[in-house]
Amino acid sequence: MAEEPVLHCKPIGFVRSPIAETPKEDDWWQTLVSEIVIDENLVDALDQIGFFQYYVILYWIHKRDRSNIVLRINPKGRKDIPVRGIFSTRTPDRPNPIGMTVVRLLKFEGNVLTVRGLDALDGSPVLDIKPWNTGYDFIDEEQTVGE
Repeated sequence: MAEEPVLHCKPIGFVRSPIAETPKEDDWWQTLVSEIVIDENLVDALDQIGFFQYYVILYWIHKRDRSNIVLRINPKGRKDIPVRGIFSTRTPDRPNPIGMTVVRLLKFEGNVLTVRGLDALDGSPVLDIKPWNTGYDFIDEEQTVGE
């Protein structure tokens, strides 16, 4: 059997959020304003960051117990929703706890980005930032799931 590759990833920054622990209800994240503090050694990578309004934020879901990952769940813990595999849900309980959210950039100053809609907890390591670009991030609204 081939040896598994070792992945090395270093945070580019950290989240500053008023939310420090996973909340029971999570339908309000889209209104939450938080900050992403980028490593000062990477500040040049923020050049022209204001060019786009929306960004994809990749972060490490650092406060989850990953000792017993369940591969099939009721989404949001709701028994009225059929069980499905975790890769077809947004659960934070994943084999590789990488979070991804599209946020709106409200302002940036120095190495601090103020954003709305980031569903990461305070202290979450940020792995990458990419602009949300309708030219690349195309969604074909004519297709429906399951077709």
